Amino acid sequence: MITSQKALQELIHQARSNDAVALDTEFVWERTYYPKLGLIQLALSNEECFLIDPVSLTDLSPLGELLGDPTVVKIFHDAPQDLTILYQATGVLPKRIFDTRLVAGFAGLSSTISLANLIKDLLDIDLPKTETRTNWLKRPLHHKQIEYALDDVRYLRATRVLLLARILNPTIMGWLEGELERYNEPELYQPPADNIRYQKIKGAGNLNRQSLAILREIVSWREVEARKRNRPRGHILSDQTLLCLSTRKIEDADKLRQCEEITNNVVEQYGQHLLTLINIGRNCPEQDCPPSLQKSKLNKQEQEQLKKIQEYVILKSDVLGLDPSLIGNTAELRALVGIRNQTQQIFPKRLSCGWRKEFIDEIL
Repeated sequence: MITSQKALQELIHQARSNDAVALDTEFVWERTYYPKLGLIQLALSNEECFLIDPVSLTDLSPLGELLGDPTVVKIFHDAPQDLTILYQATGVLPKRIFDTRLVAGFAGLSSTISLANLIKDLLDIDLPKTETRTNWLKRPLHHKQIEYALDDVRYLRATRVLLLARILNPTIMGWLEGELERYNEPELYQPPADNIRYQKIKGAGNLNRQSLAILREIVSWREVEARKRNRPRGHILSDQTLLCLSTRKIEDADKLRQCEEITNNVVEQYGQHLLTLINIGRNCPEQDCPPSLQKSKLNKQEQEQLKKIQEYVILKSDVLGLDPSLIGNTAELRALVGIRNQTQQIFPKRLSCGWRKEFIDEIL
């Protein structure tokens, strides 16, 4: 276990002399807004695997130097969450990332495959799943925890080699390289703006524009409050409560108490501010209210068009050895129907550039 700054600096110096290293993180994210980093795993080879202890270390800047080094490939499995946490811990934007989960989708496998299944498919090795609910902040770690953590990086270098060997089509390799480059983009590591988070609330699609204006105000406030207190969003107000506040005619504290899960404590602590936010949303001018999130139903002809597009994507993906889900989700493919019929002008962002545009152009 690397617990001193000197040992960390020496390990990172050794790691930066390699062409590729494997990385993973373990964290706890239960009672806080921000995840708490509990462990960082680093493998230079199958035999040379190390655990870095962020609980003991106060300065992870050497790790940041490795993450930002463009001469060293950093191998992760399902990279986005690990990279976001490491960016928060080091402040360094990563370079040269290889995501085995993503790459699997370009190599004839599922792009959502678990690490255990990928290792089994490629190396015929069974990884134990015994420590998935471990508290990685607690010390000391016992032997099973240590082995479980090391196994998460032990085979990633070999997995990278085997995945790349499966991609024989130069066009697909070029598409993959373009997809991996997105991990270099700073926007990937920035949280969404507070004033658009309401769009992710389950049930928001059923609200009218005025109710969405109220929801936008309350969700944005909840985000700021949760961040300030470093508490989970749901510990401030649940999503169900947000919807209740957005849709009912609430004008005073008594009406607030009629909402599900609104306790007297919440009314005492936040009541007046919530009433102010509700009033702001209710008085929002129509032109400033959010657009409706309701999805229009496809008519029979449009349903047939969507079905044909989905069938084409599956067929072409199968020929190329791609996971069809890499191309676009149902909402994005639905949008293509609107574009073909000239009932929609906004092209889905992911499909408007790069290799996906090349793939989709044939459909249009």
